Amino acid sequence: MAAISASQVKELRDRTGLGMMECKKALKVAEGDIKLAIENLRKDSGLKAEKKAGRTAAEGVVAAKVAEDGSYGVLVEVNSETDFLARDENFLAFVATVVDKAFAEKQTDVATLMAGDLEAARQELVQKIGENVNPRRISLVEAKAGVVGAYVHSNKRISSIVELSAGSVELAKDIAMHVAASNPAVNKPEDMDQAKLESEKEIIKAQPDMAGKPEAIVDKMMVGRIKKFLKENSLVEQPFVKNPDVTVGALAKEAGAEVVGFVRLEVGEGIEVEVSDFAAEVAAQVAASK
Repeated sequence: MAAISASQVKELRDRTGLGMMECKKALKVAEGDIKLAIENLRKDSGLKAEKKAGRTAAEGVVAAKVAEDGSYGVLVEVNSETDFLARDENFLAFVATVVDKAFAEKQTDVATLMAGDLEAARQELVQKIGENVNPRRISLVEAKAGVVGAYVHSNKRISSIVELSAGSVELAKDIAMHVAASNPAVNKPEDMDQAKLESEKEIIKAQPDMAGKPEAIVDKMMVGRIKKFLKENSLVEQPFVKNPDVTVGALAKEAGAEVVGFVRLEVGEGIEVEVSDFAAEVAAQVAASK
């Protein structure tokens, strides 16, 4: 078998982004045929990606894309295992590809979106960077009559999209920025889930200053506190972050619009991450080696 040259290894590294030893090994197996080496590595990447698939990916980024006319937009969350990877140019390029396809197809089903070439690209990325990578969520918002606008926080961990009945994309983007910062629970007070309201009432009743008060007084205090709770957690009732003297609802009204709704995504929300005891893990490995 012919010796593998340094230039062959370099070419394979440049084309795959893999380590020197892995490239050298792949070239030896392929007897110096770079195309065959890449093909073999792609086949192997499926196995490697499958092994990494069980590892929790709770870091990553959220991204957004909105049509120039503000007619629709998408938010996408793509997870990685570490926040360090979330700044990697290869990872971010993959995220951009996912967003572009979701936007072009108006696709919200992750499995459907990933089928075919995009899944192959994901597996190649996993092979290259050595971490599990998973597109997790896609949200599509289409303006029924008005516009949508989106905002992505500078850390790329929080993104939101807002639909207005009228107004401009810039206004929708401003309100989306408010949503990202303030994290309202609902758009309007009447949108609040009844179960959530009942839970809040129980919390209020259990507060120390309610103890021993007549039921009529408790009911009166309850009305005031629930009203405050709804105001604090409803987007249109919140003071606008750029100008606290005006509510978000009033801001939209000044432009002849209403806030129709919003979506907010934050990286990793709802994912259970296993917390490992590093000291115990090391002790277990030491014990096993004896």
